[in-house]
Amino acid sequence: MDLIADRGRRVTVEELNTTRLLAHARKQAVQRKFDDLLIVDVDAHHYENEHMSEILPFMENDVLKQITMGGRATTRRSIMPSQAGFTQDMGGRVTRYPMRGSEKTDSNGKHRDIQLGERWMDAMSVDYSCLFPTGMLNIGMHPQKEMEVELCWAYNRWLTEKVLPESNNRFFSMLCIPFSDPEASLRHVETFGDRKGVGGFMVTTVRHLQVNDNAYMKVYRAMEERGLVLSFHSGPSWSEPVFRACNRFLSVHALGFSFYNILHCTNWVINGMGERFPKLPVVWIESGLAWVPFLMQRLDHEYMMRPSEAPVLKKKPSDYMRDMFYSSQPMEIQDYEAMECTFRMINAETQLLYSSDYPHWDFDLPSTIYDLPFLSEKAKHNILGGTAARLFKLPPRNAAQKANLEKFGNLTAAA
Repeated sequence: MDLIADRGRRVTVEELNTTRLLAHARKQAVQRKFDDLLIVDVDAHHYENEHMSEILPFMENDVLKQITMGGRATTRRSIMPSQAGFTQDMGGRVTRYPMRGSEKTDSNGKHRDIQLGERWMDAMSVDYSCLFPTGMLNIGMHPQKEMEVELCWAYNRWLTEKVLPESNNRFFSMLCIPFSDPEASLRHVETFGDRKGVGGFMVTTVRHLQVNDNAYMKVYRAMEERGLVLSFHSGPSWSEPVFRACNRFLSVHALGFSFYNILHCTNWVINGMGERFPKLPVVWIESGLAWVPFLMQRLDHEYMMRPSEAPVLKKKPSDYMRDMFYSSQPMEIQDYEAMECTFRMINAETQLLYSSDYPHWDFDLPSTIYDLPFLSEKAKHNILGGTAARLFKLPPRNAAQKANLEKFGNLTAAA
């Protein structure tokens, strides 16, 4: 039995990898008969930094490629903007990131990330998973927009050509676009929008640009015309001037994930994007849910006093927010009455999408939704996968799932 030191005590490798964690998840899934429900996870992650030697050769600019690959060969330093001072991998309810290398995979030709992904998906009874990068969620803070363009291009080619084709259609993605460059973002939509496994595109919201800028209108239109989904994936940034007043990771994590989506959602709503792109599904990801009622009430209050500043709007800001979608993780579960009010205000039965955020330390199992006492059977079905199946045109994987999709009106043409 392998023993290693961990904070002064001797523990087995098994305690630090995901074996026990997934065993408990599987037991829970069997008890609740999750295999009979179509479960779609709209936000899970892999660690693309582990595969940079595969990704970087897809960069188009030969000079930037040589500089980047040469720098990694000599220093092994990250090429993404860093989150200095962040210690999320060393505390809390955590899957030990340093032990990922000890997780063995089969020599069956499948990409390592697909094998690891299918392992946790099978344990949780997740049928489909939207795969996002991790380090690249900070790419909006890169000082060189041309580097953001190159890295997004390289990652998206690698993901769509080398990874997703090996996933048996169980993985899909909303690809990261280089939002600092609207023309390059449009090129990504036109190039990758029709590729297999691409359900839409994602904007990393740790950035300071205005999502309502006219330069982006053709990007949104291109997505809308193709029936794709637009998502805004949040994150924290301790380097943000306002968060420098925080002296704990807990504080920045609590505020940061909500802050960026609050900022961009406000600009999206007040500038009438819902009127300009009424058929474009918009999803706000990984910022929890507690901020949504706050922003609804705050914007409605301001709008009723100053409607002349939002002349495009034909209804209250909260009504546009109820037209959009929200991922569930991390779901604030300390006050069930407050949560029930939040679910009512966002029309959760039709607008909330289950997400795990696995394998990050604060991930949520499907039971986080399934065990809520105030949800109807239909609401549980829709949130766990029915609504996402309709959005992303995902078919059922067994007869029981098909029957449930038919029962609740979520069966798509893809089935």
